[in-house]
Amino acid sequence: MTTVPASPVRQALAPEAAPERYVPATFATTRWGFLPCEADAPVLTVSPGETVTFDTVSHEGILEDQGRDPVAFFGAHGIAAADVLGDAVTIAAHGTHEPGAGPHVVTGPVAITGAEPGDLLEVRIDRLEPRAFYGVISSRHGRGLLPGRFPVAGPNTSVFCHVEGLEGGVSAARATLPLRPSSPARPVRFPIAPFLGVIGVATPGGIRLNSVPPGRHGGNIDINMLVEGTTLYLPVQADGAGLYVGDPHFAQGNGEIALTALEAPLRATLTVDVIPHGKAVERYGRLTGPFARTPEFLVPTGMNADLDLAVAECGQNAVTLLTALFGMDPELAYAYLSAATDFEISQVVDQVKGAHARIRLADFTEVHQ
Repeated sequence: MTTVPASPVRQALAPEAAPERYVPATFATTRWGFLPCEADAPVLTVSPGETVTFDTVSHEGILEDQGRDPVAFFGAHGIAAADVLGDAVTIAAHGTHEPGAGPHVVTGPVAITGAEPGDLLEVRIDRLEPRAFYGVISSRHGRGLLPGRFPVAGPNTSVFCHVEGLEGGVSAARATLPLRPSSPARPVRFPIAPFLGVIGVATPGGIRLNSVPPGRHGGNIDINMLVEGTTLYLPVQADGAGLYVGDPHFAQGNGEIALTALEAPLRATLTVDVIPHGKAVERYGRLTGPFARTPEFLVPTGMNADLDLAVAECGQNAVTLLTALFGMDPELAYAYLSAATDFEISQVVDQVKGAHARIRLADFTEVHQ
C-alpha cells in the first residue's frame, strides 16, 4: 500500500534523500508538449534490471488557458503556495511550450543499455506515489466526446478536486467533486487509482512527435490499468529505448470523455528490462503495439484514428498473444475472446483512439506456459 509523508505534498527530492537512479522534473529532464526522439540525449542511463524513480508534473494548473501560474490557479481553490509543487511553478514560469504542442510535461528519456530496435522494453510499475492532495479535470476547446455541448461557457472548464484520506494510503483515499458549483458542501466522492497516461519509448530520427497521439511507441496510451503491479511492454524503436513518462492521473474512466481525467502529479518508481527481439517474438508473437500484464489480466492494445480499426487491431493482437503464449489455435482464440473477454475503450480524445482487452489469466491455469 502506498503511504504518504508527514507533509501531503512531495516536492522534488534533495540529492541526499534521492534514490541512486532518480530523475526529477527539471528543464534538463522534461519536454513540454513533445515526446523524446532518437536524437535526444538521455538524461540517465541504466542497465537492464535496474529501478528508476521519476518525478512527473501535471499539465493542469500550468497551461496558458489557466493563467500559466499554478500558485495563483490553485490558490484560487484554497491551496497554499507551499503546497504547490516547486517544479510545476518553475516549468510554468520558464518552460518552453510552443503553439500547437501537446499539453503534457514529459520526463526523460532514460537509456537502457543494450536495448535495440525490435526488442521489447519491459517496464514494471512498482510504485506510484501522489505528489499532491488535489487535482483537476478539464474540458477544453471542444475536444471531448461531446464537443457540441461541452464546455458550456468559454473554451475551458477546469473542475478542481480535493483528495481526502491519503494519510490512510491510496486505497482509502477518495476524490471529491461538487454535485453543483453552488453546493460544494454536498460532494460526490470516488476512489482514486493512480497511473501514468504517458509511458513510451523514443521514436526514430530527429523529429519529436506531439505528445497527444499514442502509437506503436506507446506515449499517451491512457490505459487506466497501468497501476502499481502492472508490467507494460513497449516495442523498442531506437538504440537505448529512451524511456519517458508523464501525464500523471489519480483516476480515469475508460474513454476519458471530457478530454482529461483527474490529472494530478505522481512520483513513479519503475523497473526496466530488455527482451531481445528473437525471444520477444518467440514468447509473444509479432504484435503491432504495446501490451501489458497485470496480476489478473493480459492487456493487448489497438490504436487508430478510427475507433473501429483500433478495436480490430486490439482483437488481432489478442489472438496473436494467445497463440504465442499458450499455443492456442487462432480460430479457437477468436471464439474464446468473443465469449470471455471484455474489449474496452481506453480513450477517444487523443486524436488516435485506443482500445484494450482484459484477458483473464486464471482461465489458462491448466495450460502449460
